[in-house]
Amino acid sequence: MTLDRRSLIGIGALAAASPTLARQSPPLAPPDPTETLRLWPGGAPGGEGVTVTPVVPERSTDPSFHDRYAQYTTDPILTVVRPDRPNGAALLLIPGGGYRWAVVDKEGLDVARVFAAAGVTCFVLRYRLPADGWAAGPNAPLQDAQRALRLIRHRAPEFGIDPGRIASLGASAGGHLAGLLAARPDATYAPVDDADAVSFRPDFNILLYPVVTMADPHTHSGSREHLLGPSPSSETIARWSLERLDWRGVAPTVLIHAMDDTGVPPENSLMLLNALRAAEVTTEAHLFQEGGHGFGIRLIAGKPAAVWPELVLAFGRRNGWISA
Repeated sequence: MTLDRRSLIGIGALAAASPTLARQSPPLAPPDPTETLRLWPGGAPGGEGVTVTPVVPERSTDPSFHDRYAQYTTDPILTVVRPDRPNGAALLLIPGGGYRWAVVDKEGLDVARVFAAAGVTCFVLRYRLPADGWAAGPNAPLQDAQRALRLIRHRAPEFGIDPGRIASLGASAGGHLAGLLAARPDATYAPVDDADAVSFRPDFNILLYPVVTMADPHTHSGSREHLLGPSPSSETIARWSLERLDWRGVAPTVLIHAMDDTGVPPENSLMLLNALRAAEVTTEAHLFQEGGHGFGIRLIAGKPAAVWPELVLAFGRRNGWISA
């Protein structure tokens, strides 16, 4: 059989029109949101000794999803993910990364898109890291988290947000940071503008496989070392362990963990659950048989733990974060 040029063109047109013949393009990762807010208009505090250069490497080789992390951040930002139909609730997302970096997608933008689909206006935090030379040391990430929550609350009208319905969601080491944000009453920086006149305390807390304790045998050693250095004292370990903080008066809190998590053992959430109950905090905990560590959204697709966002939203409806 001989094919002339006209025949070849015809076959090409048929293939383009037929899904059975056309080459299927692989799905592409969704585009990044373009709206961002700088946390510190005059520059982050205490940066005189900082010499690092920010990087955001990409680990994914699959065009259908991103897997980036932000390291050596010097200009912290909030990336805004707006819902099509906002319901007045807001969510500050604090991704993990062992206090070595902060992941961008897995526990940030990927999770934000799920909650935005439910009507929640989301803000993904890219925060500074404690070992990069900031004068505040281990308080540098907490400065960013406190400032971020205040900015969201202060600017609530322009985002259509109820300033009394702002939640935080922290994952892994970001869960430790979110726990500090929820429980520590002290501001960690001097006010810089009118936004710092409002409260930094969340109205609802979501802790996703959180690093809780800094003490052996259940600590995540990488998070402890990057936060507190290689040989912290017993007093320092106690001061930075969430289960040792005063949780009285903290907003409703939900814990999510997998029982097969070997990175941050589930004992972390169990220890915090006991502390929350002792402090009479309205609390719910979900412990899944499987999921490992760092599952976010994509890594548990089709598994029982994939329902965790729905469980969080249901708890939020019962406790004033999501309007009924």
